[in-house]
Amino acid sequence: MPFPRPGDGKLVHSECTADELIGFYDEMGVEKGIVLVEASPEGCFQTMSNEEVLDICASHPDRLVPGCNVDPRNYYNNMLSPFATVLEWYRDRGCRMLGEVNPSLRILDERVQALFKAAEDVGMPVLFHLAPFVDSGCGLADLPGLPGLELCLQRYPKLKFFGHSEAFWCEMSRYDGQSARFGCPSGRIEEEGRVQELMRRYPNLYGDLSDGSGFNALVRDRAYAAKFLSEFQDRLLFGTGICSPEVQRESPSGLGGFLLDMLSKGEIGEATFDKVAAGNARRIFAV
Repeated sequence: MPFPRPGDGKLVHSECTADELIGFYDEMGVEKGIVLVEASPEGCFQTMSNEEVLDICASHPDRLVPGCNVDPRNYYNNMLSPFATVLEWYRDRGCRMLGEVNPSLRILDERVQALFKAAEDVGMPVLFHLAPFVDSGCGLADLPGLPGLELCLQRYPKLKFFGHSEAFWCEMSRYDGQSARFGCPSGRIEEEGRVQELMRRYPNLYGDLSDGSGFNALVRDRAYAAKFLSEFQDRLLFGTGICSPEVQRESPSGLGGFLLDMLSKGEIGEATFDKVAAGNARRIFAV
């Protein structure tokens, strides 16, 4: 359904139907994808249910794989909510991933921590949206340098964390001030940042390359991107981040073409390309 833009009464965009999403997949050469769930009110005007996504994916089982999502404020709105029971129920019905987890809460909020612990217990990887501050939009808030994320990686070593968003990918390099955490920094990566440090230190941190932030993390410095993709080839995943058909038509993702161009020019090897493009997803999510 169309979503109204606050204040001016105009339509901002509509959500993709399954057929529209598959049409974009066909244009991009994407075999299949995991459909994530908007469970938190931040960042959208209308949430959706896990059951809706299960029904959609069941009608296109060869192209769409269901994810699920749970807002950490659900049920008791405290750390005692039975998240593991809920996630186990969805896992057993085919959901492969928890996400995108993006409520405007601190990443170390006890409710978020309870959800992460439950995801680890049931073996469900989590994709999270990181934010610079609470109430700065959608996303789990962490400080510059990602100390909260590092503590989560230590606390839940068996949980696969998929980093995503501007506030995560800006940590590919050193930066000054808070403004970089709200956008996509440009320029060569002269000094590596916390993303590389954390990925080298914690094998349970993965990178979701979807949306403009993941794409920008690579395209800003092509020479460094080749090294980054090769070093972390087993923990980086191609993604599309398609939500709105209007936005996708106006600003299509260039990630697929960028990776194919790097492959054709020998900047990355075929094994690296195959893993990032699809192999890692097949292995991690058994799809």
